[in-house]
Amino acid sequence: MISARRGYRWGLSFSLILLLLQPMLVAAAPLAERQVLENGLTLLVRSSRALPIVTIRVTVQAGSLWEQKGRAGLANLTALLLTRGTATRTAAQLDESVDFIGASLSSSADRDLSELDLTVLKKDLPKGLELLTDVLRHPAFEQGEIARKVQELKAALRKRQEDPGEVAHEAFNDLVFGSHPYGRPLEGTDTTLATITRDEIVRFHRDHYTPERTFVTVVGDIDRSEITNQIRALLGSWPKGNGTVARATEPTPLQEKIVVKRIDRNVAQANIVLGHQGIRRDNPDFYALTVMNYILGGGGFSSRLVERIREQKGWAYDVSSQFSPGLERGSFRVVLQTKNETAGPAVQEVVRELRRIREQGVTDQELADAKAYLTGSFPLRLDTNAKLAGLISSVEYYKLGLDYADRYRSLIDGVSKEDILRVARTYLNPEGYVLVVVADQAKAALSE
Repeated sequence: MISARRGYRWGLSFSLILLLLQPMLVAAAPLAERQVLENGLTLLVRSSRALPIVTIRVTVQAGSLWEQKGRAGLANLTALLLTRGTATRTAAQLDESVDFIGASLSSSADRDLSELDLTVLKKDLPKGLELLTDVLRHPAFEQGEIARKVQELKAALRKRQEDPGEVAHEAFNDLVFGSHPYGRPLEGTDTTLATITRDEIVRFHRDHYTPERTFVTVVGDIDRSEITNQIRALLGSWPKGNGTVARATEPTPLQEKIVVKRIDRNVAQANIVLGHQGIRRDNPDFYALTVMNYILGGGGFSSRLVERIREQKGWAYDVSSQFSPGLERGSFRVVLQTKNETAGPAVQEVVRELRRIREQGVTDQELADAKAYLTGSFPLRLDTNAKLAGLISSVEYYKLGLDYADRYRSLIDGVSKEDILRVARTYLNPEGYVLVVVADQAKAALSE
């Protein structure tokens, strides 16, 4: 429990942070200067000269959505191998070069995209850019590195099976999305990882890592003309792709019924995930859903689910809900851990709260509190170069507009109680959902 004094201090500190950051929000329009180079590469630049540091995020349309059926893990494996050697540098030489200039360079993949991240001192930017463009354009995909990375991923997958929470989420994704890429592990499976070949990795990189599919976001001690010249010198000759790529579209809708999956484990705490498919990121109801979800289960200790299940019932330390929108419909899920013996009653309370917000909507005070938090905390998403680069990249990738920071407050403030009621009734379904419970099933005694 958080003591009253500690909560007061946290609240005071939080308020001071928000006060100090308000000028940043006011000055946030547009978030970045945008231009498209001759080869289709999109460059976004945000000058921030507080520190002599530059952060660069390269975002590529190469997430698991672009994997073919049976090739789960290909996008992630390709991204992870970018920094494991190039045509002219071994993995060890790359690591040594990055360490020598005190930079950080990493790569990753997600369901919608893949990314490269570089943070470097301004004085070492030319060297950092040289390394970044080398791994982006000329990865070696050496067979020994592929084998090592596959073994690491397999070990991580086995380790994950020991975590009941991970097991619950994996089963939930499978039931909600089926064979759609959103339904399978980003890392793939033992079976798919064993069959992905070097030729497939090379082909995936060739077809998807192309300039017209790439967004480069630069934030830090730099101005537009300075970085444009350097990016054009390094990536201006990068030819456009000439292959045709396709991605998975929307997942098959769930049937209107309740699906329950019980997974028996010798655990003291039941891990529960309940939900269904949600929305795409470009859904205009995103902001009303953001406010509604904050009140329902996204608002930490102030949410209805926490108030009911933690504070009143004392059944769980943490319970939350969230929408995960993407290029396609993501998920809506409620997540909690509770004693095996209270798993059934806790699930009933979750469903009860879903029905309540659909039937009764929210109060004026709940709506005002949610808006105050969501708009007041927004500047915290802009207080470091890395956060700024991440936000700008997302805004560009999901086509939200570079005036997003200025519009966010009005989008949230424009949500009404009627909007909350409408989206709750449209996007929450207490009569048709997937429920996964990883627990000692003999003790959990879930009702049929």
